Amino acid sequence: MKPLLLTKLLIAFLLFASASFSLAQSEKSSLTDDEKAQQIIQRAIKAVGGDRYLQIKTVIGRGFFTDYKDGVSQIPSKFVDYVSYPDKERTEFNGGGARIVQTNFRDGGWIYDGAALTLKDQNAQQLDEFKITMRVGLENLLHGWWREQGAKLTYAGRREAGVIGRRNETVRLTYGDGFWIEYEFAADDGMPARILYERKHKNRETEEIESTTEEDRMHKLITIDGIVAPFIIDHYRNKVQTSRIAYDTVEYNKPVADALFTKPASIKAIK
Repeated sequence: MKPLLLTKLLIAFLLFASASFSLAQSEKSSLTDDEKAQQIIQRAIKAVGGDRYLQIKTVIGRGFFTDYKDGVSQIPSKFVDYVSYPDKERTEFNGGGARIVQTNFRDGGWIYDGAALTLKDQNAQQLDEFKITMRVGLENLLHGWWREQGAKLTYAGRREAGVIGRRNETVRLTYGDGFWIEYEFAADDGMPARILYERKHKNRETEEIESTTEEDRMHKLITIDGIVAPFIIDHYRNKVQTSRIAYDTVEYNKPVADALFTKPASIKAIK
């Protein structure tokens, strides 16, 4: 091929690529913030499994839960977690010879403490904790359950991902009571990366309303049956790590009996 012809072809290719990129950028910039947010969610759903992800009815996860004190890890406890979407969860902890079973279903819940040999209904604070967990969960966002709760979805911009050269796209859910959650997804492949939200509480000593920043960072994304999930979730409060969930196994759409979530008649009836 003659040098002159090669040069002309190269120039034509560069002009075409530049025009295509400009058109893509123009189309992207013409989207409203609401459209951008919806586009990010749809891309994320596709990234984690598409229809396979949306068809999940139950999840059984096993692994280790580790508390952190002043940023230092404590002794891990084994756990098995049973989830039946959209609002049932039972988590069993075993460690140091003790067993704790914490179960929630819709607006109710109970706790069994094997060390204290007690079986009690959850108090108002514990039930509120579960409701917050349901609100901030990635499943709530991607399955669209937030729509039934009157939340509003908006685009919150692009951010540094904590890794040089990488960025995250961010959407925000805002509820009628002012509670908000921000979800970050990798800009390059749409994978979930971080969940950020703020909680307000009353200081028992000063009676003043204070706020804390809560954050979940998702790592070790693994694909099982075409569904992608983080096998490590680190939780931070005011940028200090407070816990880690590390899964060994995750199973989808296995039978989970409703009896698991029903409060036993007595301690002896707990299985």
